[in-house]
Parts: sequence; C-alpha cells; structure tokens
Amino acid sequence: HENTGLQSWIPPEDQNYGATAAHVRQGPHVSVSRNSPAKRDFLIVGVLCYANLINFMDWFIVPGILLDIQKYFKLSDGATGLLQTVFILCYMLAAPFFGYLGDRYNRKVILGAGIVFWSGVTLGTSFITESYYWIFFLSRGLVGIGTASYSTVAPTIIADRFDEGKRTTMLSAFYICIPVGSGLGYVLASGMARVTGDWHWAFRITPCMGGLALVLLILVVPHRIQRRTELHRALSISGTIRVAAEKPGVQRTARTTWCQDVISLGKNWSFVWSSLGLTAMAFVTGALGLWVPMFLYRAQVVLGLVPPCLQKSCNLSNSLIFGGITIGTGILGVIAGAEAARRLRRINNNADPLICATSMFVSSLCLYIALMVAQTNILLTFIFIAFGELFLSVNWAVVTDILLYVVTPRRQSTAIALQILVSHLLGDAGSPYLIGTVSNAIQAKNDSTFKWSFWSLQYSFIICVFVGVFGGGFFLLTSFYIEEDRKEAEQ
Repeated sequence: HENTGLQSWIPPEDQNYGATAAHVRQGPHVSVSRNSPAKRDFLIVGVLCYANLINFMDWFIVPGILLDIQKYFKLSDGATGLLQTVFILCYMLAAPFFGYLGDRYNRKVILGAGIVFWSGVTLGTSFITESYYWIFFLSRGLVGIGTASYSTVAPTIIADRFDEGKRTTMLSAFYICIPVGSGLGYVLASGMARVTGDWHWAFRITPCMGGLALVLLILVVPHRIQRRTELHRALSISGTIRVAAEKPGVQRTARTTWCQDVISLGKNWSFVWSSLGLTAMAFVTGALGLWVPMFLYRAQVVLGLVPPCLQKSCNLSNSLIFGGITIGTGILGVIAGAEAARRLRRINNNADPLICATSMFVSSLCLYIALMVAQTNILLTFIFIAFGELFLSVNWAVVTDILLYVVTPRRQSTAIALQILVSHLLGDAGSPYLIGTVSNAIQAKNDSTFKWSFWSLQYSFIICVFVGVFGGGFFLLTSFYIEEDRKEAEQ
C-alpha cells in the first residue's frame, strides 16, 4: 500500500469551491514546501505521455496494415472487423480489474507490469505464421488487457502530482497522445510494411519503444506516490499554511470493497452524467474513425471526382488525409479545451461541463453540415469534418479532469476503469458495426447503385448527430451537480 504523508500546499481554486471550509480544527503552522511543481513532476508526466503515445500506436498498428493482414490470414470482412472488437472488449473488461488494483496497490508496479506485458505480446505477434490465425486474435485481446492496466492508473498519478490549474494542462499533454499516437500507429505500420516488404515488422518497433518507457519509468517515477486522500488538507492564512485536521471519528485510510466503491460512484451524479457524455463522444469518434474514409470515397464517386474502385487495392488518400486531420485537430482541440477550462473556471464554477456540452453541440452541427454538403462539395465536407473532430477533441482532457475532482482520490482508478468500461461498451465497441448494419439495411431496400451506396451511409451517419446532441445534454446535466459533488469529494 502506498504511504501517507502531509501536504503543505493547497490549490487556490479549492477556496473558490469551498473545499476547505472554516469548520476545521486548526493545527500547527507548517512552512510551504513548494509553490510550484518540482522539475521531477514534469519529468514524470513526460514519461507517462511517452508511454501513452506507445499505447495508442499499438492500438492502431493493425488498422494501418489491415489489408495485408486480411490477405495473409485469408480472413473474411466479418472476421477482419472482429480483430478490433476483440481488442476493445478485452480492454474494457480488464479496466475495472486494474482500477481495483490501482486504488489499493503500488501504481508504479502496475504500470511497469502492463508495459512489459503488452510490449511482449506485441513482439510475439510479429512471429505468428499464417496457419495460426487464432493466435493472432488472441494476441490482440492480450494487448487490450495490457493497455487497460496503463490507461486506468496513469491519469491518477498526474492528478496526485499537480493542483487543479496545472493538472488540466498536464492531462492535456497526456491526452494529446491519443490522436498523435493513433496517427503514428498508421504511419509506422504502413511505413514498415512498405520498407521491409513484410507486415510482421510493424509489430517489432513499439516493443523496443516500450523497453525504453520501462527504463524511464523505473528511473523517473518514484516507487511510492502519495495520494491526495492520504494528505492533510491545508489552509492558507496570512502567508502561512495551517494543516487542517480530519474530522473526529473518520478513519482516513479506511478500506472499502469494490462493490462499495461502485455503489458510491453510482450516487455521484456528476460522475454518472459526465461518463454518459463521454460515452456519446466515444460512439461518434468510433464511427467516424472507421467510416469517414469510406464515406468520402463514395461521395467522390457520386460527384465523379474518382472512378469506382473495382480492384482489390484502392487509393488510400482519403485515409491519409483523415489521419492527418485527426492528428492536427486532436492537438489543437485538447490544447484549446484545456486553456478554455483554465480561463473560464475563474468566472464560473460550472465551466468544465458547460465547455463539454457546448463543444458536443457544435461538433454535432458541423458533422450534420458535412453530411449534407458531401453530395455537392467535397472540400467543404473535409472542412466541416475537421471542425467536428476539433470540437470533439476539446473534451478529452476536460472530461478526465471532471472525474478527478468529483471523485474522492481513493476511488479514482476504479472510477476511470468504470468510465472506460461504459464508454467503450456503449460507445465505440458497437457504433461502427451499427452504422454499417443500418447502411446495409437501407441498401437492401433500394437499387444497387453508387448513389444509394453513398446515401445509405449518409443516412446512417445521422445517428451520430443525434448521439452527439444527447452527449451535450448529458454534460449539461453534469453542470447541475458538479459543484456539490466536488465539495463532497474534497472533504
């Protein structure tokens, strides 16, 4: 179990939210140990960001060389699509388990074990022969389990090293690695396959990068990382710090069962509504990630810009452009969201959920416009898809920051794990399949033409617009409870 200690500083934002009320028994004076995060804290975030980059590169290696893998193992389209489903299912089902461990045991050990595990499995994947396709499926599920150990624990370490203002910035850097790592996964996989002539080499680079991440983790991240629940709250009085004693009769390090943690989180309405908002985000991003290149291709065929692809290998320019859009808008969106949250919190305590709600509404509007103009102007379609992705990316770091201050720190890993489970189970695990199924149903009732092939996908994409609007509504509901839940978590 990670050790306890005293915290000699308090974020100024806590005073705005009433986190440290006057009804505490004043303790002895303690000098301020630090007015700003130490250099080591920034190094820790750097190491965690680097590992997160590798994490998402591993996610998207398979999509980057999907055609080669399909041909090598002689897989049908259905079996090929199952590869990502296996990965996501194992990832989301393993997340609650690692959340439980992360709240109770040494987090550095969990992170290190996860990196070793998923890097080892990825390396082993590169030696699978064509007669053992089932092992390839198994390996993707095991990689999902390994990455779950990292995604549930790493953000809580950042939360414990920084106060609110800096925490949002650091989380932004952490979550920028999602779009950047995703894009680099495509680039790495296709590049290695093209240079070596063998797709197996795509799985031999990230394990080496994972080895470096493990070394940096051992050298930079401390073995014992103090949790905020294990620290006394502090009050700033006339330039000095007074330690706030705990309420009599409250056991600070009392253990709770996993079921008790889940029940408590279920009563935390800020957590519930923001998790549903994140689920709507995941639904939309999952559908966009798979179907937008196909949608753009069908639109270009209808407009006569490109000829129909009747060969096994088609032009992948739309995928490359969309990958570049994902990286660029991801970086800009996360930075913009963090900066907007930092500035607006000063004037509105409910700024975070309101930012998320607004961005979801605007993103849905941009996506709807992109769908409507696709049959007349492909350039405007690209532009509005880029804006839609930009406003979706605004929420990544802000949503996690909401969780980290409305949930008491001793339950944060469990909360992140449950959020991962719900958002993937109801979000991107099923949205690509749902969009494709609806499109197939529309095509089955109409003529088999290129126009109906385009229209069917266009109409099915309208589902994402409605889901995005619902997501904005969920974040609006979060704003009604967030201040009260924050105060309760900080007490």
